[in-house]
Amino acid sequence: MNKKILLATFTIGSAVVGAMLGVAATAGELEKQINEKKKMSDKHLDLYLLMNQWVKLKQKGINLSKYFEKNGYNRIAIYGMSYVGETLVEELKGTNIEVVYGIDRNAENIWIDNMNVLSLDDELEDVDAVVVTAISSYDSISDLLNRKFVCPIICLKDILDEISSNV
Repeated sequence: MNKKILLATFTIGSAVVGAMLGVAATAGELEKQINEKKKMSDKHLDLYLLMNQWVKLKQKGINLSKYFEKNGYNRIAIYGMSYVGETLVEELKGTNIEVVYGIDRNAENIWIDNMNVLSLDDELEDVDAVVVTAISSYDSISDLLNRKFVCPIICLKDILDEISSNV
């Protein structure tokens, strides 16, 4: 075969293989981005449904403090101090339930009036229960918390489900 034809065939073949590898790499990155977006979407749907359930209880005049009182959880910590955690702090103000502190992996960037927000690396005072508001990550978070606490670690979703089933 002519050297020029062989060189042209090799060049075209290399270009095709390179293009295919580029497409595969791009597709892999695209799939990774799609999976990350789906995970975030699922997380926000879970939070929306949680807040909707909570609003329905509020509309019926139910305050979550009754759950804590019933179970003897007078002093609690809250893990996850974003919107849901802040809302739980507000819900419990003026009740017999003391939110001793909040816990968050971004504690250094969070400030809530008259409340300490700590990280898991900080010295954490004993409490009656820890409520996890980061419901999509509850399993992995509860594993971490169970290494630091001897009290119950409770998912906020489970609290709302229990209250809703008794209404």
